[in-house]
Amino acid sequence: MGPEIHYQLIVNRVAELREEASDHRRARQATQGRKSPERGSQRRLRAAFGKLRIS
Repeated sequence: MGPEIHYQLIVNRVAELREEASDHRRARQATQGRKSPERGSQRRLRAAFGKLRIS
């Protein structure tokens, strides 16, 4: 495998991992918004679900 191909594989994998981390972060924020008894929790929940992408 040439170095250019290897580098491109690494770049692609990094992009995939960042997207997975972003999805996981959004899910965690939504869960925290549902569990929080605070008044601001509804706002946090809407904010977390507002970030969802429809693929």
